[in-house]
Amino acid sequence: MLSPITVFGYTVPPLVAVAYGTAAGVLIDVDHLLIARFKTGSWDAVRFCLSNPAAAVADQRRIFEPGDVGVLSRLLSHLLIIGVVVPVLALSSVPLAMLTGVVLYVHLLSDVVWDIWQLDRDTDLSTDELVREFR
Repeated sequence: MLSPITVFGYTVPPLVAVAYGTAAGVLIDVDHLLIARFKTGSWDAVRFCLSNPAAAVADQRRIFEPGDVGVLSRLLSHLLIIGVVVPVLALSSVPLAMLTGVVLYVHLLSDVVWDIWQLDRDTDLSTDELVREFR
């Protein structure tokens, strides 16, 4: 179906490719911690994740206060990451870059769908609260 993924001449086993794709799809969200640090001036979110690792996977709403990350900041950060990582990976392996691009595209698409669903659900927010959520 697809050509095998090779990196610097070494073939990547399919199970490793799946594990890599899963890790890439999850680890792109580390940018949330950096955005929160930039916006709040505090590493509180990182400290919380280190002391409550299950929250990082199960419920990110426990990590951040409203407006700490922001929808547009998060989506912009994801787009920047995808725009840099995929071409750089293509220098060593086009199939690996394609896998990464597809995984991160699906992640980004899922984020947009989630944000639209959340916006439809949170109809009782004031204009100030909506602006804080989006920035």
